[in-house]
Amino acid sequence: MDVYYPIFLTITGKRCVVIGGGKIAEGKVDKLLECGAVVTVVSPAMTDKMTERANRNEFTYIKRTYEKGDIKGVYLALVATDDNNVNQAAADEARELGVLVNTADDVKNCDFIAPAIVQRGDLTIAVSTAGRSPAMARRVREELEEIFTAEYADLLTVLAEARIIVRRKGLRPDPDEWQRAIDDELKSLVRRGELEAAKDRLVSTLGKQATLRPSSGQATSA
Repeated sequence: MDVYYPIFLTITGKRCVVIGGGKIAEGKVDKLLECGAVVTVVSPAMTDKMTERANRNEFTYIKRTYEKGDIKGVYLALVATDDNNVNQAAADEARELGVLVNTADDVKNCDFIAPAIVQRGDLTIAVSTAGRSPAMARRVREELEEIFTAEYADLLTVLAEARIIVRRKGLRPDPDEWQRAIDDELKSLVRRGELEAAKDRLVSTLGKQATLRPSSGQATSA
């Protein structure tokens, strides 16, 4: 069985193609556009939502069944039709061209698996079962959504802004110091929407914990 290497791709401004126009394809198009991709959809028909977005010129629509050549020149190919022969042909072309391809519900024709996602602002948590059980991935995603509530988006903002400030001060807190600083009081301030107070407290705490030392030039996990 394949072991998948987890990765997040930068697709802003990159050409991506979706073969198919049903609900699964709709979800894939939504995510690609959200990530800034330049999207082309090839399908004889589309959902109402996709049609509306195409009419607003949010992506290019080619109204026909997939033909060989549709994948040429793209960075990423997502295949989601109800015709196994079409899916196979599109996956074959992608591999001939060295294009990364994901074929919905067909692990053997995937170079990668689209995970179940929990999104909280810029915080993204991905769940994969290596294609063995989408139902399990969804269940775990739903449980994580209950744990990582909306406030985690604000917490990330506080941490990111504090990181810039402490670096400007010449401080280099180690990973353990960062973890100790993300305490219940900090989370409580964020939960109440007191983000500036949370940032000030975090910077102050890190300043007390960290020793003033020059940067080694190495990346940290902060």
